[in-house]
Amino acid sequence: MSVTYKEYLTDDEAIRGIQEIKAKGVHEDDIYVLTHENHRTNQVADMADANTVGVAEQGLGTSLANVFRKKGDELRAQFEELGFSQPEAEQLEEKLDEHKVVVVVKNSPAGFTY
Repeated sequence: MSVTYKEYLTDDEAIRGIQEIKAKGVHEDDIYVLTHENHRTNQVADMADANTVGVAEQGLGTSLANVFRKKGDELRAQFEELGFSQPEAEQLEEKLDEHKVVVVVKNSPAGFTY
């Protein structure tokens, strides 16, 4: 399974980027939005018909553990559940600290590039 990502500076850029990703043949079930704020993540995902990381992706155990984790720990765990290594998850979480939007694509079709 391949997992890739792209970071965006604004919500509008992320929404346009997700539309472009879909136009390249990626199914919306394989597109995930992450930001540092839950309401922002939900808003971008809703507007772009993309996903947020939930119980289905994390499993019940991780979801319950996230209730007691600090936000940074929760986000790193979500990136790891999507398929990133621990060092990659740490780097991606730092990008969220900079108020960026990270769009993750799982199961990208052959030849897919951002």
